[in-house]
Amino acid sequence: MTMPDPQTSPSLADPVLTPANRSGVPVPPSVDASAVDPERIGQPGQYPFTRGIFPDGYQGRLWTIRQYSGFGTAEESNERYKFLLAQGQTGLSVALDLPTQCGYDPTHAMARPEIGKVGVSLSNLSEAEILFKDLDLSKISTSFTINGTAAIIYAMYLAVADKQGVPRSKLTGTIQNDILKEYVARGTWIFPVRPSMRLIADSILYSNEVTPRFNPISIAGAHVRDAGATAAEEMAYTLANGLAYVDELRARGGDVEKFAKRLSFFFYVHMDFFEEIAKFRAGRRLWARFMKERYGAQDPKAQHLRFGVVCGGSSLVAPQPYNNVVRVAVETMAAVFGGAQSIFTCAFDEAFQIPTEFSAELAVRTQQMIAFETGIARTVDPLGGSYFLEQHTDQMEAKILEVMGEIDAYGGVEKAIEDGWIQMRLAERGLERKLDTDSGQHVIVGQNHFRKTDEEIKVGEVFKLDPTIAQRALEKFQRTLDTRSQSAVDTALARLSQAAAQDKENVMPYLVDCCHAYATVGEMVACLKQQWGEFKEPVNL
Repeated sequence: MTMPDPQTSPSLADPVLTPANRSGVPVPPSVDASAVDPERIGQPGQYPFTRGIFPDGYQGRLWTIRQYSGFGTAEESNERYKFLLAQGQTGLSVALDLPTQCGYDPTHAMARPEIGKVGVSLSNLSEAEILFKDLDLSKISTSFTINGTAAIIYAMYLAVADKQGVPRSKLTGTIQNDILKEYVARGTWIFPVRPSMRLIADSILYSNEVTPRFNPISIAGAHVRDAGATAAEEMAYTLANGLAYVDELRARGGDVEKFAKRLSFFFYVHMDFFEEIAKFRAGRRLWARFMKERYGAQDPKAQHLRFGVVCGGSSLVAPQPYNNVVRVAVETMAAVFGGAQSIFTCAFDEAFQIPTEFSAELAVRTQQMIAFETGIARTVDPLGGSYFLEQHTDQMEAKILEVMGEIDAYGGVEKAIEDGWIQMRLAERGLERKLDTDSGQHVIVGQNHFRKTDEEIKVGEVFKLDPTIAQRALEKFQRTLDTRSQSAVDTALARLSQAAAQDKENVMPYLVDCCHAYATVGEMVACLKQQWGEFKEPVNL
């Protein structure tokens, strides 16, 4: 691929160090002790947890190495999971294909071109049984990046555990289950806002009882960040969504001291090292204060902001792809300094393809080298007390609160989403980032600066998706339909429909029954659509 040299192009600004980060927080040449209030810093493991939620940091337990993976059919993904576990990965992170995310069976016309493309096709319990074959769910933490159909996939996971004879009380892991950010940034929503909030509350309250070690939601800022939000906006939108879920759960009679212990969060880490660390420290402090002062949570565990991260995402680029190895290493160090509980390191080739085994292994090795060779995990918050970091944390906190105040002034998260206000804000911010990148003001090494003339994008190994995957998925799907008991499916779906029609009935037990009967994702979604309808995206011009 031949590209012009940006360094000789008059349309690109010369690379410079800007006096502020993208969140708009000034970055002074130096900071002295007068900028730091020692009382605000506190101690690790103590309220408000600026320096971390555990007094011994990673000495007590290392973060979970959890690589996001899944493609094709359940057979291919099962093999990749076993490979990653053999390389030292300590938790699973399941990527689902778009049909599964959007609630379509493989036979649907909208689904066929996307079967197994960006994740594994998981249409019913028989596929889930294959996906987790020979994997002991009592010993493996499993995360699912799924939202619109999160409750269904969680129900399916419970059904797999039941089939394996694993007690539900031993299950650990996370379902993302954050529909509010889907309306804003990703688009894999299905139902309107109100029934979606009900479904999330159902899954959280049910999980608290039957899988007490499982995180039934991962409130995610990652996708709004990739859509263009600044680091401060990412944290602000995430905390605002989190508060909306807390309000919903309390309205349903949930005990904040109980459900808040299982709330988790999910963020991206980009390349501005200190901005990212300060974002996490400020967010952790704010969440603790919200839970204690607004909701009266007294148990420290109910005040904890526990979070996982992705190092990579839109910060990775296709030109000079091996530069991405360095980017991910820097971002992983920022995540560790920020106190993340689980880390997914993107492979260097994820900017343009599904990772190969070689690149996936290198991504795991990146975490292992940082954990065991650099020494930065030996002490808690090793940068704490830095005049600059502490001032930066305070300023990021102020910026986060400013954005949250704007959301409150508009009428809250749900109104802002239903009116399309947050979506418009995010679109504007995404355009700003693109223009800054195109002009060269936002420097990306190898993409808009420090390029070679007549450069060709080269990678050693190309991932090739098996072209027979779609046909194999369709054949397996038909076998499931042919061998299951249709009367059992009809009965289970009828009970689900009846439960969905009653506002105070928790639909989770009925979803589990549907999964055990081998009802499909598409059938369960269609049943709920009949009762709840579909979300209509607002259009703002």
